Amino acid sequence: MDSEALKKYSALHPKPAGLTLQYGTAGFRTKAEQLDHIMFRMGLLAVLRSKAVGSTIGIMVTASHNPEEDNGVKLVDPLGEMLHPSWEEYATQLANAEEQELQKTVTEICQKAAVNQHKDASVFIGRDTRPSSEKLSQSVIDGISVLGGQYHDYGLVTTPQLHYMVCCQNTQGQYGKATLEGYYEKLSKAFTELIKQSPRSGESQRHLKIDCANGIGALKLSEMEPYFPKEVLIHLYNDGTKEKLNHLCGADFVKVHQKPPRGLDMKPNERCCSFDGDADRIVYYYKDATGHFHLIDGDKIATLISIFLKDLLAKVGQTLKMAVVQTAYANGSSTHYLEETLKVPVHCVKTGVKHLHHKAQEFDIGVYFEANGHGTVLFSKAAETKIRQLAKEEKDDEKREAAKVLENMIDLINQTVGDAVSDMLVIEAILALKGLTVQQWDAVYTDLPNRLLKVQVADRRVIDTTDAERRAVTPPGLQEKIDALVKKYKLSRAFVRPSGTEDVVRIYAEADTQENADALAHEVSLAVYHLAGGKGAPPQP
Repeated sequence: MDSEALKKYSALHPKPAGLTLQYGTAGFRTKAEQLDHIMFRMGLLAVLRSKAVGSTIGIMVTASHNPEEDNGVKLVDPLGEMLHPSWEEYATQLANAEEQELQKTVTEICQKAAVNQHKDASVFIGRDTRPSSEKLSQSVIDGISVLGGQYHDYGLVTTPQLHYMVCCQNTQGQYGKATLEGYYEKLSKAFTELIKQSPRSGESQRHLKIDCANGIGALKLSEMEPYFPKEVLIHLYNDGTKEKLNHLCGADFVKVHQKPPRGLDMKPNERCCSFDGDADRIVYYYKDATGHFHLIDGDKIATLISIFLKDLLAKVGQTLKMAVVQTAYANGSSTHYLEETLKVPVHCVKTGVKHLHHKAQEFDIGVYFEANGHGTVLFSKAAETKIRQLAKEEKDDEKREAAKVLENMIDLINQTVGDAVSDMLVIEAILALKGLTVQQWDAVYTDLPNRLLKVQVADRRVIDTTDAERRAVTPPGLQEKIDALVKKYKLSRAFVRPSGTEDVVRIYAEADTQENADALAHEVSLAVYHLAGGKGAPPQP
């Protein structure tokens, strides 16, 4: 390692005095102007990680659904998964090292993680459409170059596309071609094959309105459009030409505010969906004839996919084990429907994609979605091999056809990470194949009314949870208080958990009516305020 070059380059990307940041579920995320040194240092870290595992590593410059002024960075591990937890710690150490400690910190990481300095390093880089992203990805390149790493800059891509490229590269093309064309071709081919099987294929056009959050999704969907079969017509809104990224639009806005985005005019019963800023989340929605807004979130998406896959598995006659993985935020009605009606096992894990992904890997087929619309389906190697074999060799026509549909599903789903483009095509294919309208899909079960609140606290660490965040262990007395409040309402539950990124405590409550859900959420927020060191004025109803 050339310590003089490191010193010289690091001085060009100085760390603001006293700034400390934590690598969390979303990597690093903050105001764009505070990130220059972070980007440079993540370039360094990606080279070390690449040398340690002998594979290509990805770096994505994005702050997803955050406001346009923010930015962030996440690293992508060899199979397109999120960075290994032990390296999250190294990322935090490296990010917060003072200038004069940088060299020493790099050396320490190399020792702790047994990094072979003589190995080659290769890094893939992608970025979203934020005004700050291009300059920040240049800082990443400086970091990669100073340690002698090779890089390929994909420029503007969705986050899931970068995950996909990294996985393709490290599986020597088994997962697909590590190019945007490769991605478009693989997904559109599988989608076209599926749509051909639909009962009304060819005659009726399928319209879908898409809110692209004024982000990267619009660019990539317009590139992909020529690959779509002619019966699918997508209409793009909030394409980034006029308004600010994520401003009053995007999947997060629609989910949190339970209303349509700005800039998309909805007619009754039209199918609409929203991506988030980096296109790794999706939610659907529509207005009914009375003008009432209906949100179809990640829970209902997971349910639709589960119904479809379970049906196919029954046709194929295979005893493959399927399960759905949720977090505590999943609506109680979805859990009840999956377990009682569909008879599919449901597992609850801590919030954060990495926990869902990890749990989903335990099954032949693991479906996971967060209520916010981030999710995908994982197929075990054994299940995939079995399905592909049946699609080729099964003598029974019905079984073979069902296996073929499953095989196309495997190719259409981006198994590395939640992907709004891929998930959208999966949903559109299932609705077409099952002949379902958006209203029929919505009617599968009725969500329990719920309310999300947050309370500012002096220190979020005073709250500690257990049972996949469904019960509070500290501060003393809080859980007992919540239990007593929940008893007052029908079909109710509530839980609290500290935010991963700021000093707030998040509160979720559901009950038989919206009034009761609101009241329960408010009462729990008062309990948090009084028992967990609330800041400012007490929460108002």
